[in-house]
Amino acid sequence: MVLTTPRETATRARTRRALIDCDFHDELDSIKDLYPYLSQRWRDHLDAYGTRGPTGSYYPRLMDHREDARPPSGRRSGSEVAHSRKDFLDPYNVVHAILIPLTPAGRQLNPELDAALATAVNDWQVAEWLDPEPRLRASMVVPFEYPDSAVAEIERRAADRRFVQVQFSGRPHEPMGRRKYWPIYEACMRHGLRVMSHAFGSYGNPITGTGWASYYLEDHVGPAQAMQANVISMVAEGVFETFPGLKLVSVENGFGWIPSLLWRLDSAWSLLRSEVPHVKRPPSEYVREHLYLTTQPVEEPHKPEYFSQMLEQYGDMTSHILFASDYPHWDSDNPDMALPPFVPKDVLEGIYFDNARRLYGL
Repeated sequence: MVLTTPRETATRARTRRALIDCDFHDELDSIKDLYPYLSQRWRDHLDAYGTRGPTGSYYPRLMDHREDARPPSGRRSGSEVAHSRKDFLDPYNVVHAILIPLTPAGRQLNPELDAALATAVNDWQVAEWLDPEPRLRASMVVPFEYPDSAVAEIERRAADRRFVQVQFSGRPHEPMGRRKYWPIYEACMRHGLRVMSHAFGSYGNPITGTGWASYYLEDHVGPAQAMQANVISMVAEGVFETFPGLKLVSVENGFGWIPSLLWRLDSAWSLLRSEVPHVKRPPSEYVREHLYLTTQPVEEPHKPEYFSQMLEQYGDMTSHILFASDYPHWDSDNPDMALPPFVPKDVLEGIYFDNARRLYGL
């Protein structure tokens, strides 16, 4: 960004802004990190057969995690709470960070193994992340393709209020509005949990609307189209009408596409509303009430004024934008540089702190 006026020279040390990070990854160094939380049956199974999920997204070998975030032990970046605390939480004045574990749990074709891994990941998060670091909150991992097992896991862990949301991958087997997933939403409503969809992944379906991509570049910019499909599905299937208190959090899918999507949804609904009588209001009203989006990645137009125009199109929905660092991934955002300096102060304070505080009751 080019500043049109020079900044004043600071005469004293600045007070760093407090923030809430809504995309903070707790990583496994290897699947064996989960062995203390698995029965002998599943440890033997993993030793013999490993995990077996459908094909899907991947990071290139040299574009996975930031090497500068690797702990001195040599373990994977983001796999030790003490180092993540020293490397990120403390320096950036993070008041709360929402853990999002990207593990094989939730992606297994073997339903019993998927349920066992989800339980193990949640127990691992409690013992090795939540208990040692009180600033952390967690996403609950569930076998979302097997709703009965998913609901059982929600019931098992819902009393621990440090779990604030239930985690979906960005590309589940079916669009997120399908009745198949409704028992999960009902359980989330019952326990005051948010529903979160994190970018990437695949449950055996092509990762674009026209088939499989050839390059990682295509996958890296593609999650927005999957999230748009999920949002449209949840509106059209009547999820938000049926579960009026449900909140959906979109993580790492961008947010600049929202205005144009809402324009087109409302226009199509005005012509086709007889097909979906359960959608009783313009789709944009549901989306503005129920959808929250994170900043990472932040859209970066070539002209700064375009960013301001985009925020104007959001209107009151700027209160639904949440800060996310994506720590410790290779393309994570530095909190000091994630948003342009000309964004109004009240909007910045909302994105960095207040919006997430209200959403999660922190």
